[in-house]
Amino acid sequence: MFYEISAGLPQTDRWEPDGDGCAALIVTDRAGAEELLGQMGCDADMDLSLREACFCNVEIGQSCDYGSLVVPAASDACAEPERILFFVDHRCVMLINEDGSAKPLIERLHQKPVDAQTPTGHILFLVLAELIAGDTALLEKYGAELMHMEEAVLRRQTGLFMTHMLRIRRQLLQRRSYYEQLIELGGELEENENALFAQKQLRSFGTFSARAERLLHRCTNLIDYAGQVKEVYQGQVDELQNRNMQFLTVVSTIFFPLTLITGWYGMNFEHMPELANGYPYVAVISVLVVIVCVWIFKKKKIL
Repeated sequence: MFYEISAGLPQTDRWEPDGDGCAALIVTDRAGAEELLGQMGCDADMDLSLREACFCNVEIGQSCDYGSLVVPAASDACAEPERILFFVDHRCVMLINEDGSAKPLIERLHQKPVDAQTPTGHILFLVLAELIAGDTALLEKYGAELMHMEEAVLRRQTGLFMTHMLRIRRQLLQRRSYYEQLIELGGELEENENALFAQKQLRSFGTFSARAERLLHRCTNLIDYAGQVKEVYQGQVDELQNRNMQFLTVVSTIFFPLTLITGWYGMNFEHMPELANGYPYVAVISVLVVIVCVWIFKKKKIL
């Protein structure tokens, strides 16, 4: 099981660092984390400020590994991510989350089959695997949303297309960066520079990296697909603009000779033979100009 350590829990509920076996610890206050790390004689210079954690990474110490896990929100790329600091040695895996952002993840971890005989490497693998457990379904959801947007574009129901597209692309780009960080983190743990994990646990980290790599590949494909959908939308916008420009060109071409005619006969000079009864002739000429222009446009398939 996971031991949850916070200021509100009595001392009897705490795991003692000199106890037998391994443990999975979840610390929800910084004071408890600093106290426990001090009792364990941790040689890692850990920065316990979660606000400073902006990406997933791992540092390899002499007798322990420690780092941060920054999990982006699934629904909003601008929302605050889940930030967790972790510490692992041969005795325990400690997760530090004092702001409560990782509460759903912690609740799922409580259901994991962990006991005193579970190696710390396997405990850490369970934590990392839980980070991406539902991401396949999440990416499928993004893919389905992009397909619906593509169908809407083909039906010319584009409404708030760019707003939705920018949101999805931002989330996918954020996820791609997240998976790249996880792959690098899994690779660092698999190298096992301080001989902290057994060979079986190293294979688990390799499995985790492979899963993250598949998610990265799927995410990259979705980003490319989003770009293609956006190109289809942009093509329709360009086509509509071309039609509008074509219509304005036709109108301008028809009215240009009419403007010339009205300007010529609007001068009202004293000696103009057409002033007496020229109105019908001007009207007939104007109609002929319009008919000729329309015939030319029809012949060239502009109209």
